[in-house]
Amino acid sequence: MLKIGQLAKHAGLTVRALHHYDDIGLLRPSVRTDAGYRLYHRDDVARLQQIQALRQLGMPLADIGHFLAHSGTSPLAIVERQLAALQKQIDEAARMHAHLTALHARLARGERPELAEWLSTLEQMKMYEQYFSKEELANLRMVHDDECRAEWAALVAEVGNIMAAKTLPTSLEAKQLGLRWMTMLDRDTGGDASLIARLDSMHVNDPAIQESTGISSAMRDYIAEIMGEIKLDTWAKYLLPSEVERMRRHQRSRGKEWHPLFESIRAQFQADPEGIMPESTAVARQKHALFRDMVGDNPETINRFRAALENEPVLHVARGMTNEMIAWLHKVESCQKVA
Repeated sequence: MLKIGQLAKHAGLTVRALHHYDDIGLLRPSVRTDAGYRLYHRDDVARLQQIQALRQLGMPLADIGHFLAHSGTSPLAIVERQLAALQKQIDEAARMHAHLTALHARLARGERPELAEWLSTLEQMKMYEQYFSKEELANLRMVHDDECRAEWAALVAEVGNIMAAKTLPTSLEAKQLGLRWMTMLDRDTGGDASLIARLDSMHVNDPAIQESTGISSAMRDYIAEIMGEIKLDTWAKYLLPSEVERMRRHQRSRGKEWHPLFESIRAQFQADPEGIMPESTAVARQKHALFRDMVGDNPETINRFRAALENEPVLHVARGMTNEMIAWLHKVESCQKVA
């Protein structure tokens, strides 16, 4: 058995930290001697490994005890998560190595990239890396493909022109541009709902991104309204006119509530994959209430709504949630009796 000082040394922790773990009931030693010394058994060390693994994966210390007590997650599953996170770091390091190797070769040949090229690359890396991994950035064409960026710049200019002309989002001209926007967005993200949602968050939260892309907050709202009209046209093939009108009223009155809710769901999904925390139940209830305001409670309406989702790809563009997030919400709702 290990004394507390020995365990602290092996784990790279302070004795004070292990005292704190004991005080909050997170890691209690198997044995306390008559003299008050803490002694740790093999099972205690295994639990500490799980605690440290979950901390590395981003789980707050206050949530770890509840997670270990109620999730049913095995030590094997936690180690598998650690391995996946470590593999991601290895992959990112390998990509960086390849990038630097190519840059080294260019410089060794005497090539000198223009100053503007260096600055543009640095600025974009700084902004985009706050939201995307290296692998995701490599797959985002609008970041590194000059032809793609030029295509987007042209489309942004066209949207700016119809905005200046006060063209209604319900007009044919606006919807045609909106369809181009949706098609390009789906193409350049591979249809990845998570990437699209984070691109949207980036434009909402970062004025520097708005300036560099030309997509202002007003343009984002205008495009969102156009996309909403395009989707309502699609819903109309499945829903009654009164049901479509209810959705339109919802979009106008509460549509802006969806984006921050998606962000909350995404964050909680990452923090609590098992869906056992009270915060998970809270975001599931928020989503349920907002959906009910938009669609109502009629089972027939909900079934037709779901049929449209199953059959119409356009309804999945910029949806805001991945299939994994949706499955997680269903699990939370079924386990916690969300209403």
